[in-house]
Amino acid sequence: MLHDGPWLALQDEDGGPLVVGRAGTDADHDTAAHHHARGQLIGCGRGVLSVGTAAGTWVVPARHAVWLPPREVHWARMHGPFTGWSLYVAPAACEMLPSAPCTVAVTPLLWEAALRCAERASDAPDAAQDRLAAVIVDEIRRLHPQPLGLPMPRDARLLRIAQALLAEPAQQRTLPEWAAWAGLSDRTLSRRFVAETSLSFSVWVQRARLLRALEWLAEGRAVTAVALELGYDSVSAFIALFKRQLGRTPAAYFGRKG
Repeated sequence: MLHDGPWLALQDEDGGPLVVGRAGTDADHDTAAHHHARGQLIGCGRGVLSVGTAAGTWVVPARHAVWLPPREVHWARMHGPFTGWSLYVAPAACEMLPSAPCTVAVTPLLWEAALRCAERASDAPDAAQDRLAAVIVDEIRRLHPQPLGLPMPRDARLLRIAQALLAEPAQQRTLPEWAAWAGLSDRTLSRRFVAETSLSFSVWVQRARLLRALEWLAEGRAVTAVALELGYDSVSAFIALFKRQLGRTPAAYFGRKG
């Protein structure tokens, strides 16, 4: 289980050390909607983590993390056996960090610093811990968001489409068919989807399927089954898309032999 420490009291307080952390292992543990006074960086060492907010969902595969600004209401769900860590950053230091949730690839330096922070966390003044916290904040500031977030539209008609696709990601309706189904024009659907999510409709659909694939693969489902359940014409087409988006085949990504 995740190790207790000063983070338990400090995650919801403005004062105390610049950064406190925890690390450990958990499995099949979902969290209800909640928030912290501090900013939170959740790192995933094994498995896949989904983190949702009112604005969308972010998927966190191994060696990645999700950043949540202070007081961002969020929930979390783990897929497959999970190991990881959490860092809680004092609000004052968050002013120079991202103002919106995002998934990031964690540098080796930040990864080791996060683990060290969790191991030596203390609520007493500690010069070494302060130096480590400064490195952590600087590393977070340098991270670049990864295309592993799925922003949700606010318009009720677009939201209805998005929720239908998330419920059944294999659906093959065309954009005009979705527009007619939701009672709006093709042009309005295209224009408003970009305005509200910063993604074109086709890119949003592709990303929704990719993120769902990450969750299912982490839970142990076979690549073939995932490809078919997501509506791909062939397994090879799914693997090609996965590799194009994430740089590795599903098997390589999850360290499988095949």
